[in-house]
Amino acid sequence: MTAVTTILLLVASNVFMTFAWYGHLRFTHYPLWIVILASWGIAFFEYCLQVPANRWGYGTFSAVELKTIQEVVTLLVFAGFSILYLGEGIKWNHLAGFGCLVAATFFIFKG
Repeated sequence: MTAVTTILLLVASNVFMTFAWYGHLRFTHYPLWIVILASWGIAFFEYCLQVPANRWGYGTFSAVELKTIQEVVTLLVFAGFSILYLGEGIKWNHLAGFGCLVAATFFIFKG
């Protein structure tokens, strides 16, 4: 598989996982056991995308590179989710942290 396919699968899987982990925060009136079951159901689709992304992407990317891409994608997806779904803002310190991650990504892919 190509690098683009791998990254697109990682983005899609992260959208599912973000909703599985944080989507319930808008539904605090539901009992926790229902939220857990719903989250597991959503997470199933995340795994159906994440596992192929890593399997097919390995070789094009090293394991460390795959994990780094996944972390960057996770933060980008979560930032959008936080703003659009939860109505939370991004602060200067969040941006500074994202900047540090960009620097870390540079060094990981440098070699």
